Amino acid sequence: MSSNSNGPSSRSARQRMILDHVLTAGSATAAELAELTGRSLMTVHRDLEDLAARQLVRKFHGGVSALPTSVFESSSEFRMHRRAEEKAALAQVAQSFVEPGMAIMLDDSTTVLALAGLLKDKAPLTVVSNYRQVLEELREAPDVHLIMIGGAYSRTHDSFIGPPDQTNLEAYAVDVAFQSTSTMDERMTYHQEQDVVSMKRVMLQTGRRRVLMMDGSKVGHTSLHRFVPIAEFTDVILTDDVDPAMVERIGDHATVHVAAIPSRGVIR
Repeated sequence: MSSNSNGPSSRSARQRMILDHVLTAGSATAAELAELTGRSLMTVHRDLEDLAARQLVRKFHGGVSALPTSVFESSSEFRMHRRAEEKAALAQVAQSFVEPGMAIMLDDSTTVLALAGLLKDKAPLTVVSNYRQVLEELREAPDVHLIMIGGAYSRTHDSFIGPPDQTNLEAYAVDVAFQSTSTMDERMTYHQEQDVVSMKRVMLQTGRRRVLMMDGSKVGHTSLHRFVPIAEFTDVILTDDVDPAMVERIGDHATVHVAAIPSRGVIR
């Protein structure tokens, strides 16, 4: 099949389309993906080689299949390409909690990473994080004092994760701790990995104000491990695609702020 002008305009957008399709369908042939993206088989094969090398899909003869859901959820590389508009909307609200001179904690979620990109305009700041992508985002900002924490480097998470008693986290007290996690219901938050839960719990306790940032795809679901009750957060920022009844129930436990997704054209 020859390339046409109707497919995604960039390689990253095309690969996001491929990932979304494979995750939904479970598997796909190269021919099917060429039809989906409007690109040649040769181009699609190059994309699949790249995605497989980054451990985002599993190749088989003629196509690819999805890895287990837990692998996708753990992969920083995969998460960075998901629901970018929603993350940007959450970050716009979250930045209103930050004032020059503050010390803030950022976890290793790609949702909170969207906030990191807005912090240069809030400097001077002290930013504490275990996420390498936060370092990449802010390392050249002259008025941001960066402190990296954690333990052993995890290539999957692209962050530093260690036993809480070895991270020295209890030495920090920040003005605001920003976090996201895998899922939540009206009372509890969850994550699929126990070592990440342990790290997040200690990071959360460093904050005088504790802010949870969650897009609608994470709300009303559970994951394997309980993280903390919603009441452990002072504030929860949700996108405006969350059911209003759920928003109200979450509001029984923390102050809720709603972030409008621009493409929805809804502000409330």
